[in-house]
Formats: sequence, structure tokens, C-alpha cells
Amino acid sequence: MPNTSFNTARDDGKTAPPARAKWLALLARATRDELDDAIARCPDAPDFVWLRAPQTGLVLVQGRVGGSGDRFNLGETTVTRCTLRQQDGVVGTGYVLGRDAERAARVARLDALMQVPRHHNVLAAGPLATIAGRLAATAAQNDADTAASRVEFFTMVREA
Repeated sequence: MPNTSFNTARDDGKTAPPARAKWLALLARATRDELDDAIARCPDAPDFVWLRAPQTGLVLVQGRVGGSGDRFNLGETTVTRCTLRQQDGVVGTGYVLGRDAERAARVARLDALMQVPRHHNVLAAGPLATIAGRLAATAAQNDADTAASRVEFFTMVREA
């Protein structure tokens, strides 16, 4: 079961990423339909103005040797970002991979709504939990597919 509590305490005693980082990561990987469903659950959402309208650019992506070793520059990828301010003063930011300005705008809108307590509870318990569940199921399926093709190597000892 995915962790959708959006708090900073973890079971293993370590500090988890801040709650906002967690929900932004979920929203950035959500589909347009999932984002639309989440916004529809907040019909009383205040109007907003753009602080930074959706714009597309490139960011440098880094990788790590062996997943945890030295960093290296993998290449560049396209990212769309935007920032808005609701009438109540809450600022929302959206970043998504690719050139989908509408998706970035929806992420920014939901980021702002998640910072308002009355919307936070509705969104965290419903749409965000659904998104987290779908992503966890996809990751589990990918792990199962990878495990099915894993090759186990062993070393034979030669007797002298």
C-alpha cells in the first residue's frame, strides 16, 4: 500500500521528503484525466492569476554510475513549468516532463489547492491516493517483469 499520508515522519526513523514534494511528485506523474478528476472535486476553488504562464524549456538530467556511484550528465529533457497565485494568496507551481502546458497548469492548480486545508483533505484521501496506487501497481508490475528475466550468476570453485 503506497504511503499517501503526506507527512514527514517515516517508520524507519529517517526524515521523509516534505509533504509538498511528495504530492508534487505524484501530480507530475498523473494523467490528464486524473488531474481533471482531482480539480473537479474542488468546485469552490478560488480564481487565480499567472505569475509565470506555462513555458517549455530544457533541463540537464544527471545519472549515477551503477545507480548510486558518481554522477554523470545523461542528457537534456524537455520540461514545462508554470506558477500561479490564487485569490486567497496561495502560490502553486507545476513542473511536468514534456511539452504539455495544460498538464503543467493543472499540476500548479492542484499544488495550490493542496495547500488549503479544506481541499487538502479531499484531494489527499481521494485522487492522490488513487494516483499513488496506480503508480505503485505499475512499479510492482515492472519489478515482476524484471525479476522474471533476471539471470543468477554464480562462481564455481575449481579444486586444486
